[in-house]
Amino acid sequence: MTSVAQPPPSATELTVIQVAVSDPRVGPLLRELGDEYSTRYGKDAHAELARYPDEEFTRPHGGVLLLVLERGEPVAGGAFRRYDGITAELKRIWTHSAHRRRGLARVVVAELEREARERGYQRIYLTTGPRQPEARGLYLVTGYTPLFDTSADPETIGPLPFEKHLSADART
Repeated sequence: MTSVAQPPPSATELTVIQVAVSDPRVGPLLRELGDEYSTRYGKDAHAELARYPDEEFTRPHGGVLLLVLERGEPVAGGAFRRYDGITAELKRIWTHSAHRRRGLARVVVAELEREARERGYQRIYLTTGPRQPEARGLYLVTGYTPLFDTSADPETIGPLPFEKHLSADART
């Protein structure tokens, strides 16, 4: 699907909420991610989305699932889970197919970083697939350090790992 660049959303138009995976507003996120992964990797990737139990994305287990709403409708979202005692792992970063190229993924990543920082995490870790150049670009432009040789063919690497250390002074 071809996207047309749109102006970035005004902060007053967006609402960020924490939800459970079972919230019906999460459905579009999971469906589109599953479809996107299946298209890019040629297999049913919905199983990848079921790889982690839903409770890993809840506060008691050290995680969160955020949705960005515009006029009450989900337009973007993402989650993190506890990777280890000081590290949150970003998962399920998504922008609705009708709302891409608006900077919404950056909003999601910034909100997840803010939430992780507030919870005392010091580092974020994530992987993205080798056939997701827009995700690779997102993480590079938002200050993530690639933990792989960026000059190598991504197909020879497999999942592309990134990290970012969260500074304590950015809590305000």
